[in-house]
Amino acid sequence: MQLLRWLLLPFTILYTFIIWVRNKLYDLNILSSKTFDVKTIVIGNLAVGGAGKSPLTQKLIDHFRNKYKVATLSRGYGRKTKGFRLVQVDDLVENVGDEPLQFKKNFPDITISVDENRVEGIEILSKDHDLILLDDAYQHRKVKPSTSILVFEYQSILEPIFLLPTGQYRDTFNQTKRANLILISKCPDYIPFENKLKIQEKIRKHNSTASIYYSRIGYKEWISLNNTDIERPISKKNILLVTGIANPKPLVQQLSGQGIKLKHLKFADHHNFDDFDYKVIIGRFEKLNENKDAVLLTTEKDAQRLDMERLKDIPTYYIPIDILIENENEFFLELDSSLEKIQS
Repeated sequence: MQLLRWLLLPFTILYTFIIWVRNKLYDLNILSSKTFDVKTIVIGNLAVGGAGKSPLTQKLIDHFRNKYKVATLSRGYGRKTKGFRLVQVDDLVENVGDEPLQFKKNFPDITISVDENRVEGIEILSKDHDLILLDDAYQHRKVKPSTSILVFEYQSILEPIFLLPTGQYRDTFNQTKRANLILISKCPDYIPFENKLKIQEKIRKHNSTASIYYSRIGYKEWISLNNTDIERPISKKNILLVTGIANPKPLVQQLSGQGIKLKHLKFADHHNFDDFDYKVIIGRFEKLNENKDAVLLTTEKDAQRLDMERLKDIPTYYIPIDILIENENEFFLELDSSLEKIQS
């Protein structure tokens, strides 16, 4: 796979040039970005998936929902519908996307919406909302937000930066310059000083003003998807982990570190499970469950896409996550201050 990526380097050079030209056209105002009277926060990243934007968006919803009338706007990746749509708690994932549905189930009183055209979506929402959170819209330069939060996955930013298809980046690293706050996600409990220095040196070449914060994943109690109670200790169970997310490695490391016996079925990010997938999942589970001590574990995002009617005889759980920000009070004070300066 790595060899194939390097063989595709000519396409990476071409793609990098196209992205550089597009950004330059926006920088020179040849292509225009629209500003809005309503407060807007973009949460995004430069790489492909797996940076932790969704838990950060949920954290922002929770922080701001008692201060503003909040709405979120996402593209609704993988949905089969088009145009603007308000997400309902009982929506089908194929109509709204997995992450927006997850937001709505966690915050049923908040306006959660999808629209591939962010400008039109903002115009609709701005009529009766004070703050719009734009999930995964950093590359959507038709919109000029009030504040941009750029998220980098810890391991990714330490490695050499290459654009697709050789690397994992979908935008040039110099676009770091547009960020107001930068969050390094999925950090280990201890970050070596030399790694922090390396990260800061990379970022400061392009952005000398944005504050840099660090965060790690916080794993919560498992939640049943079919009203079964898990017997303790979990470490004595056989766990079938089913994931369809961009980067399941931190979760695998977390579970393995607890001494859990684990078999992992890994699917692509936003994977839509079909008949064959369920046969594989059920077959793999039955092999693990010879001693009637197995459970199926998945992520909260995957839980939106799994058909629990097909898995009704399998004790199935998901593990919610939180994003634990170092100096969290300072992070939100800075974010609050940036919004208070904007006249609604």
